[in-house]
Amino acid sequence: MRNWWPLTAVGLGAFMLLIDVTIVNVALPDMTADLGASFGELQWVVDIYALTLAACLLGIGALGDRLGHRRVYIAGLTIFGLASLGCALAPSTALLITGRAVQGVGAAAMFAANLALLSTAYQGRDRAVAFGVWGAVNGAAAAAGPIIGGLLTQHFGWEWIFAVNVPVAVVAIVITWRTIAQDHGSRYRRLDLPGLAAFTVTAAGLTYGLIRSSEVSWADPQVWAPLVLAAVALGAFIAVEHRVAAPMLDLALFRNRTFVGLVTGAALLSAGAWAMFPYVSLWMQSSLGLGPVATGLVFMPMSLVSFVVPLLMGKFGHAIAPRYSVSLGLLFIAVGAFLQARVHPDSTATVLIPGMVCIGLGAGLSLPPLSSAVMGAVPHERAGMAGGALNSARQLGLAIGVALLGAVFSALAPGGITGPSPSVAAALNTSYAVAGVVAFVGAAVVFTLVRTPRPRTEEQRSAAGERAARSR
Repeated sequence: MRNWWPLTAVGLGAFMLLIDVTIVNVALPDMTADLGASFGELQWVVDIYALTLAACLLGIGALGDRLGHRRVYIAGLTIFGLASLGCALAPSTALLITGRAVQGVGAAAMFAANLALLSTAYQGRDRAVAFGVWGAVNGAAAAAGPIIGGLLTQHFGWEWIFAVNVPVAVVAIVITWRTIAQDHGSRYRRLDLPGLAAFTVTAAGLTYGLIRSSEVSWADPQVWAPLVLAAVALGAFIAVEHRVAAPMLDLALFRNRTFVGLVTGAALLSAGAWAMFPYVSLWMQSSLGLGPVATGLVFMPMSLVSFVVPLLMGKFGHAIAPRYSVSLGLLFIAVGAFLQARVHPDSTATVLIPGMVCIGLGAGLSLPPLSSAVMGAVPHERAGMAGGALNSARQLGLAIGVALLGAVFSALAPGGITGPSPSVAAALNTSYAVAGVVAFVGAAVVFTLVRTPRPRTEEQRSAAGERAARSR
């Protein structure tokens, strides 16, 4: 491939937006010490980023089709960089949470545009190479998050997990501006603003209600009122999507049982595999006394396995139908969660490692076939929308999972992560058990709903693979 610069620009953005999903986990105790953050506020620091990313992804994808993906990508980099600077300088938890929300908007713009830019910049074999490198960057971001976050937090301060994004964003903007040609969107593509607003209120209301339940009673209006609002907004979203000419999400896709199974499985995968990260990170640092780097090293075996297994799947796993690989991966995640539900008051962090390796194996088996399976399950003209729905489901599943498991943990450990060791251990074990049940349900849903595709011709396989790469 002669010109690596467009791939470099897109790769930098992808690495930043994906690493920021998990990099904050190892910095949470330091944020608590510096900002006086409560348990619920820490949940929002983690959750608001995934929530805004999920809520905005489909709508901003349509905006890119209308205005041009290069313009939207540069805007996303700019928003992300400025929001990262705001997070680094935030003097209070409220401003940090606000900065994280704005980060999520910028990340959604970057995520929605980056593969469209690669499709425009490269053709033929170069395009296949570019998509392969982009996929490796995604895996590297997941593997590097805990260690980079630990190193920056321990040696420079938690602010630097955000400040480091600023020069990277500037470099990515300059490279994009100079090496990627401006594309022209369709001014006739309408934006589904009512649908976007209803979807955002649904996701935010559900997440807010679950997070507040970890701090106040379920009978408190601060809990049930947002949940009721979320239910009303969901009804409004369904009504809007049935009526508008150009819906953000075509609800006819949900008549396809394979699409429903894969999207549901993706959401439950994120909740079962990664929603416990913030709480176990707090436990390792606040209760066990580990530093940020040591905490990151505990996560490393899982990250490495989840990075290596997709490479092996790409080479040897083509013959396995997605129904089996995704459901098997979710079963491994369920087993991994149950293996981690063995914490005792005198346990060390090593008790978690076998389960973490199992979760890494499950994620590695499940994630690669999800995108290609969704692309093969829907009509060609709905491939981009289906891919956006899949990515939104993954981020929304993580946001809701963090809130749900936080509510479970708080119910069993009212004193928080620094409370009595027996109650903290019981809360961790129960939360992990719930995560295991979530992953097991995901495996059952995928195995029940996803159909095994019929063998296709070589031309059909090639076209489906290219569509899948564009939607990841």
